[in-house]
Amino acid sequence: MLTCAAVLSAAPVEIAKSLDVAVPMRDGVRLSANVFRPEASGRYPTILVRTPYNKGRDISPNYVAFVEHGYAVVVQDVRGRYTSEGVFHPLQQEPADGNDTLDWIARQPWSDGKIGMLGGSYVGIVQWKVAVLNNPHLKAIFPAVSGCDDYRDRFYSPGGAFKLGQRLLWMSENLRAPRYHPDFSKFVLHLPLRTSDVAATGQPSDMFQEAVAHPSYDSFWKSISVREVLSQMHVPVFAVGGWFDNFVESDLEAYHLLQQSSAVHRILIGPWPHNKTIKLQGVDFGPDADIPLRGIQLEWFDQFLKGRDTPLLSEAPVRVFLMGANRWLDEHEWPPPARLERFYLQSRGRANSLAGDGKLAPFVPGREPADRFVYDPNDPVPTQGGAVCCNPKIFPWGPRDQRPVEQRRDVLVYTTPPLRKDVEVVGPIRLVLYAATSAPDTDFTAKLVDVHPDGRAENLTDGILRLRYRKSLDNPELAEPGKISKITIDAGVTANVFQKGHAIRLEVSSSNFPRFDRNPNTGGPVADAIELRKASETIYHDTQRPSYLLLPVVPH
Repeated sequence: MLTCAAVLSAAPVEIAKSLDVAVPMRDGVRLSANVFRPEASGRYPTILVRTPYNKGRDISPNYVAFVEHGYAVVVQDVRGRYTSEGVFHPLQQEPADGNDTLDWIARQPWSDGKIGMLGGSYVGIVQWKVAVLNNPHLKAIFPAVSGCDDYRDRFYSPGGAFKLGQRLLWMSENLRAPRYHPDFSKFVLHLPLRTSDVAATGQPSDMFQEAVAHPSYDSFWKSISVREVLSQMHVPVFAVGGWFDNFVESDLEAYHLLQQSSAVHRILIGPWPHNKTIKLQGVDFGPDADIPLRGIQLEWFDQFLKGRDTPLLSEAPVRVFLMGANRWLDEHEWPPPARLERFYLQSRGRANSLAGDGKLAPFVPGREPADRFVYDPNDPVPTQGGAVCCNPKIFPWGPRDQRPVEQRRDVLVYTTPPLRKDVEVVGPIRLVLYAATSAPDTDFTAKLVDVHPDGRAENLTDGILRLRYRKSLDNPELAEPGKISKITIDAGVTANVFQKGHAIRLEVSSSNFPRFDRNPNTGGPVADAIELRKASETIYHDTQRPSYLLLPVVPH
């Protein structure tokens, strides 16, 4: 068998370069690509990288190892970006353009017709987009931090709130007009949402306008979703994600769906944000947290493009990093076997802020008063780290101390006593609430926090539900003010050991801004709202209405 050390030990080779090669698409548009291959004549398997971030004029150090290992590497500017022709329309263009590029590579005299794709974020998304077409030349993909659904990953939360901060930040850094200098702190506050594209970039964006025109998971999103057609995909996938990345829940869901039809797929999730090379501030996950991916990538492509027997397919298909214990778990399925344990919300009606009396307990509460707070969208709860993207200097990501947020009266805080033993939590996090509001529509948020003995409160996951989507993302239904609804908030996914002496904490509120847009509480189209109204929120937790946090606890 071939080991990672073996695949990385290839000797340096002379690299032949062909720059700005015109690749024709079916509609006549030509995309620009750089081709790098061993100088020795022959036919080689190819690694394709399709990027909106500028392919440049030379081979990146990231790709030299592939050429030295006997691969050709093609790096292409996607349509409408840098030296490629056409208009950039990311929600529509990538399947056909990717397919045409694969066919073009297979026709070249230096190609043996076998192609793999790699890259992260947008460069990973384009892999999923073309892989579902099952082009016979595409033998394997290696997407990182990319997800499988445009609605749930790139624009909206699984609960229907708009991912405001990261979407506008990405646009401001990649799509802004010449000589336009946007200010993140200002354009995230812009109203109405429908014209936030101009505030962030200085010009309108067709992509953004399409997204805000379809706030529900309707036929528009379903027609472009990879998630909807994963059962038809036959290309082997090795996916990589991070616990503090925006796409991690979708990466894991894609693997879960794929594993039902084939055992060939693999996934690896580390304690990383969107960019795994950036060190998270104030937290150390130990020396084993970083895994060099290049050797794994070479093994993956050797297996499927060169037909070599590598160790990867004999190893556990799921590898996730267990935070708290700071070690890797090898599993055979996702989610792994766990016991769903309920942690019930309890208080004497004063769970507001860290100074309140909110508790999490393993037993159903008795007759308890409800907790109440006022959500004012003019003064939303600020985002404090988390699975956000894409510039940590402007929009900080990862685990952060939540105590500044927990000082607010519009944040309900529920905490267990210090734990008497370790509690290992691996899998999806859900919060079931009995809630009422004075508004026809509002939001409810959840955040899972690991509280250290010194009081530091590190966020692990969070989520939000727009109340009009409490029954379905497809068919919104406004609430009846004052009526109690049983709702479930998707609060993300994690793998963490709450260590002995630590505590488990839950934060409940109605905003997490600018990670998510503000609900104006009017019940009208959120994208058009200029008026922002306050809402009185009530969370019930008693014998008849037992609100609870649902954690997948691994028994030991």
